[in-house]
Amino acid sequence: MAASPAAPSFGGMQHVTILRPAGATPEELRRTCAEHELPVADTSTATPLTGPFGQPRALEALEVAAAMPADGYNVFATGPAGTGMRTVLGDWLRQRAAARPTPPDAVLLHHFAEPLRPLAVSVPPGRGRALAADVDRLVEDARRALTRAFDSESYRTRHRAIHDDVDRRRTEVLTGLAQRAHHAGVEIELTPAGVMTVPVVAGRPLQPDEARAMPDVVRERYERAVAELGEPVDAAFAAVRELDRELDERHRELTHEVATFAIGHLVDEARARWSDVPRVAAWLAAVRDDIVEHLELFRATGEREEEDAGAAAVGIAPPTARRMAALVSRYVVNVLVSHEPGEPAPVIIATDPTYYDLFGRVEYETAFGAAVTDHRHLRAGILHQVSGGFLVLQAADVLSTPFAWARLKDVLRTGRLKIENVAVQYMLFPGVTLDPEPAEIDVTVVLVAPAELYELLHELDDDVPRLFKLRADFDDEMPRDVAAIAAYAGLLARVAAERGLLPFDRGAMAAVVEHGSRLVGHRDRLSTRTRDIGDLATESAQIAVAEPATAVGARHVAAALRARRRRADLVEERLRRATLEGTRVIEVDGGVIGQVNGLAVLQLGDHEFGHPIRITATVAPGEGEVVDIDREARLSGPVHAKGVLILSGFLAGRYFPDRPMTLRASIVFEQSYGPVEGDSASTAELLALLSALAGLPADQSIAVTGAVDQRGAIHAVGGINEKVEGFFDLCAARGLTGRQGVIVPRANLPHLMLDRRVVDAVRDGRFTVWPVSTVDDALVLITGDARADERVRERLERLSEAAHAAQAARLGTADGHG
Repeated sequence: MAASPAAPSFGGMQHVTILRPAGATPEELRRTCAEHELPVADTSTATPLTGPFGQPRALEALEVAAAMPADGYNVFATGPAGTGMRTVLGDWLRQRAAARPTPPDAVLLHHFAEPLRPLAVSVPPGRGRALAADVDRLVEDARRALTRAFDSESYRTRHRAIHDDVDRRRTEVLTGLAQRAHHAGVEIELTPAGVMTVPVVAGRPLQPDEARAMPDVVRERYERAVAELGEPVDAAFAAVRELDRELDERHRELTHEVATFAIGHLVDEARARWSDVPRVAAWLAAVRDDIVEHLELFRATGEREEEDAGAAAVGIAPPTARRMAALVSRYVVNVLVSHEPGEPAPVIIATDPTYYDLFGRVEYETAFGAAVTDHRHLRAGILHQVSGGFLVLQAADVLSTPFAWARLKDVLRTGRLKIENVAVQYMLFPGVTLDPEPAEIDVTVVLVAPAELYELLHELDDDVPRLFKLRADFDDEMPRDVAAIAAYAGLLARVAAERGLLPFDRGAMAAVVEHGSRLVGHRDRLSTRTRDIGDLATESAQIAVAEPATAVGARHVAAALRARRRRADLVEERLRRATLEGTRVIEVDGGVIGQVNGLAVLQLGDHEFGHPIRITATVAPGEGEVVDIDREARLSGPVHAKGVLILSGFLAGRYFPDRPMTLRASIVFEQSYGPVEGDSASTAELLALLSALAGLPADQSIAVTGAVDQRGAIHAVGGINEKVEGFFDLCAARGLTGRQGVIVPRANLPHLMLDRRVVDAVRDGRFTVWPVSTVDDALVLITGDARADERVRERLERLSEAAHAAQAARLGTADGHG
């Protein structure tokens, strides 16, 4: 094993020194990407990435969702932000949608039997607008055909014949009645108020004054005659009324026959064109019947034309025109959703939709001061538009929109969606509104959410496991292999093409690959955070353009990373400056008993950095208590508290297996005024405690990180690169001596992707990174004494003896007083 110079003796204490072992090699500290690993010379010759990016697990779930015909196979897509979930989902779903048949068009039709309940009808793709045009043309053709039919001589002749026949028969009835009355000495006159009888004397009707002066005999005879005529008069007028009804009925039959003949062939032709859609064919028959039922509005008479002219003169809509417009509106086809034949199934990625954006809305118009609506004012929602395809939604958007979550689940459960004004349900006095027939909806919904939100919903909402049976879990990392490196080249090619950037040469692509490993903190993994990679590419290209350069190189990527860090490192710089000025006391040389440089990580927004923190420990005789001062001050989180308790377990298990612990120790993070969390400082805390017990100074040129267990094994921690670099930067600012370095868990070696400035210093022998597996290795390193553990035991024996002596003294004093 290679070795460095012997460790010095600190604080004047004589102790055995040993040679320091060699640290990790530069190759172990950073995995570089050789240019020959890149599949192309630059991104201009690379094929832009079009498919998914390192998400096999998520795509497997999506494949099941796309192929599964059963209900409930909707998807919850979970994963960290920045992995391009929506982009991946959009690209992949569009590929799958291209293989699906074009969904049908959706139209709304007036319901002639129930006007407030419009009909929701599906028609073959591309034919929704054709139906609307067909019906518009049918109505216009019908108006012209009816005008011609009722203006024809044939119609007028038949109309006159009917009237002449009825008039003749009415005359016969009334003539017979008049003759009978005349023979009885009474004349009958028909008035608007009814039947009037007049006495007849000497063949002449009497005048009113003469009738009043009639002799009683004549009056009596007249009244008897009138009484005798009562039944014949009633019979005659019943016959007249029946003739009037017959006239109306025969007139209706004539107009119906003429109208049906005039427009029947038009409707039949239209129905033939729509014979493959039975509901449309049936509705067209209803249109024919409704037109015939409202013939009077298709046949404006001169009287109505005069009425309309008078209304128009005073600036209001003519009554006939209004009635005609209302009638014709019944025949308008509201095309909710229209597709072109052969187009792929729809894919919609909705961003922050409202309730009505999702489920459709009822619109209103004002007429004579009132809000009115009909089937023409129903508007499709996103779910109507995406039926037959895929819908991607942010779960948080749906959950934060009132009523949307419950309604979405109802649509997925029933496969039906009715357009409604949800506010009507909560009105104190709801008015009349539309109640349209629900439309059939066939959609696969993909909800995008953080994993925590999915887990919460899955636990609290029983509908989630029933309606969202698939979870597409997006990962923020993927294996760093040949395929992944090629995917990075394709991703950079796509970003360059989309954003109009310079091409990236092999050096730049390799630098981005290395940064991808740095993002996930693992030498054998690459980040799938396409947003971060795309942003770095854009910033690097901007630097190359400003240079100017013809391609983006490794130096431009490095400059972009430095600039990015510089923009975000204000707090880091202030913290380091406070340390250099002595405001924060951190030593990087010499030795101090019971003091170790631990390493902490701070994250401020998207900037994460490490910095050393001074950990001190004191020991004294006691009853086995290890006091965490941060915990006592309520600055310690539960994980950190657990780490300190593990220290007690380690001490008891190693040094006091068969007897009570006889020491009192206290541990604290010096000059720490905020919350302390995590167990990554537990190794440093234990080393500070052991240094205090052994009476051996801890080397301040070494910083320590790692989580320790009760058996003394050191385990991996997070933020390892930032921690090493944080201590390195402080040492570099004070001057690298060649003795400085960091103790890290050996288990963290795969996670090391240190900045090149650290790797270069290690290569030059100016800095060292020591991977260790046990606290014994770390203790020897930081104290420089191979007998450190023995010294700890000796000190604990003395503490035990002192504790026993103190106890005996207390017992003796108690006996003496007794």
